[in-house]
Amino acid sequence: MGHITSKNYFKLQKRLDRNAQGAPESEALYKILEILFSAEEAEKVSLLPIMPFNSEEAAKRWNMPEAEASQILNELANKGLLLDMDNHGNQIYVLAPTMAGFFEFALMRTDGKFDRQVLSELFYHYINEEDDFVEKALMQKTPIARTLVHEDTIQEKDQSVVLDYERATHIIDSASCITVGTCYCRHKMEHVGKACQAPQDVCLTFNSAAESLAKHKIAKQISKDEAKAVLDRCVDYGLVQIGDNIQNEVNWMCNCCGCCCEAILAYKKLGYRRKINSNFFASVDQSKCVGCGACAKKCPVDAIKIIDKKAVVDQEICIGCGVCHRVCKEISMERRKKLAMVPLDSFERCVINAIETNKLQNYIFDNYGLWTNELLRNLVGILFKLSPAKFLIANRQIKSQFLKVLRKTKTSRLYNGLTKH
Repeated sequence: MGHITSKNYFKLQKRLDRNAQGAPESEALYKILEILFSAEEAEKVSLLPIMPFNSEEAAKRWNMPEAEASQILNELANKGLLLDMDNHGNQIYVLAPTMAGFFEFALMRTDGKFDRQVLSELFYHYINEEDDFVEKALMQKTPIARTLVHEDTIQEKDQSVVLDYERATHIIDSASCITVGTCYCRHKMEHVGKACQAPQDVCLTFNSAAESLAKHKIAKQISKDEAKAVLDRCVDYGLVQIGDNIQNEVNWMCNCCGCCCEAILAYKKLGYRRKINSNFFASVDQSKCVGCGACAKKCPVDAIKIIDKKAVVDQEICIGCGVCHRVCKEISMERRKKLAMVPLDSFERCVINAIETNKLQNYIFDNYGLWTNELLRNLVGILFKLSPAKFLIANRQIKSQFLKVLRKTKTSRLYNGLTKH
């Protein structure tokens, strides 16, 4: 007999799947949701907006007094299922994505609220054995993650052109709040008997996401110096820094190994089709290479092969982490000619992901009561930066004439501005 699932969890899965990242249906996913959410919570969360919202909006959707809605929202945030953030003195909530989000938060906890053994086994089945989630959520065309090169491997000739957001230390220095928690990936693998010996207390979270995790004791707040000590420890160990694929207000940075990390495993499993690389690649000095194979063994994505007793790097596979340089100084990190596109912030990445997954309309019409002029300006600004092909896709998705008018007006103004000079 198959697993019997309450209709509330079906509704919650549909709500999660409306997000650009998605949450493909699976019996394993329903079991995960049953552990994390009560049936009543699942029903209520299925009604919440995709975009950030306040307690007043939740109260309307739940048809209850705002004070009662606030209590439920705070309980969900305490479980790590919602993120609660301060927005100019106003409490704002957002349903955390599955990854990086409440999947990780559930295993970060050390208070015994959830059965981490059972959750780990279910996560492993849903993410590592099934293909849908990896394909749709972790390996989008504009990925949720990007590699950060080990900074001490950047050559002097490239120091002046490396952008701030490419440096892990800049992410730390610019953060308003920092927390450290348990590495979801290695902790999960430990419960299924597949973990390596790399440290687990190294998962860094930043800014408003960190504030929420610290408030609810899901992760421990630390200083910038302590965060840099975590970074140095992981670099020395030979781990890869993989972080939030945005330029500003980065939310998280993991310290990853090639055997446990979900992003790296997905990258290899799907044949390297979705790029998570930094703006660097490894280059071997063939005149000095002795073919010892140390770099090939250390490469987390198997981008280095020993051919005719020489190390050869596949630049298309290389993620530009710099780990190989730590075991062989005859390898240098070279700057790529074509730089990776990194969205400005979470909002821009969300819009781009929504377009790529045919879900933009879910955001536009999900919670128009909180669509302020600022949000609309940001949205329209992002749309204007899109290629004509992507703009056409966006326009079809939201089926709106106003974008055509705005696009025409904008194009006309740009044209007129150019012809005046």
